[in-house]
Amino acid sequence: MATVLVTGATAGFGKAITARLVREGHKVIATGRRRERLEVLAAELGDAVLPYQLDVTDSAANAALPSSLPEGFREIDVLINNAGLALGVGKAIDSKVADWQTMIATNVRGMAEITHAILPGMIERNTGYIMALGSTAGTYPYLGGNVYCGTKAFVDQFMQSLRCDLLGTKIRATVIAPGLCGGSEFSNVRLRDDGKAADVYKDTTPLTPEDIAETVSWLMGLPLHMNVNHIEMMPLCQASGGLSVDRTLGNV
Repeated sequence: MATVLVTGATAGFGKAITARLVREGHKVIATGRRRERLEVLAAELGDAVLPYQLDVTDSAANAALPSSLPEGFREIDVLINNAGLALGVGKAIDSKVADWQTMIATNVRGMAEITHAILPGMIERNTGYIMALGSTAGTYPYLGGNVYCGTKAFVDQFMQSLRCDLLGTKIRATVIAPGLCGGSEFSNVRLRDDGKAADVYKDTTPLTPEDIAETVSWLMGLPLHMNVNHIEMMPLCQASGGLSVDRTLGNV
């Protein structure tokens, strides 16, 4: 069975992935900012979970992670870069630069730094699997997406380029890009309003964190010679919206 590092394991996708993989017999290093939630998760799932407090925006902590792991958890077979967030839905002119900085620090820099920290061990052993949670927002821009869409486009391009770098090794790399997905804190954090967050999913049947965990489990079970570069997934009630046309500008 594998030793798996999951970032952002305190809620949503990360929590569901951790629970699913432990049930399947894997060991999971569950990381996140909220120590108390990690400890509750470990108490629920047992000794197969190592709770590890980590803020991926802390560059020094990211670099120190591999050497600070205890025996039995140091050889990481699978890295799942899940930690990420969106903040705000306003147009660029109305957005807060501080929110942009937080998204970039988490979704871009944190993801890249964790990968850089874990990669040497995989290279040395010539085995491993790196997954990253992207988003359909990285492919289909939308009003108010601005920096969030940009960060998820970075995730996709970084991982595709990493795949090129890893050619000739036995290390796989996959981006999982979900669309509308409920059952997590994503919209609550983004909108800073639980009522508005609930409205995002009103009258829909969105994807769930368990669907993402199912996808991770399936990927891990594939033959070692097979690499899935990118998985895009949406609920049946969602589709890409097509191009928009403004008809108010007149002859310009």
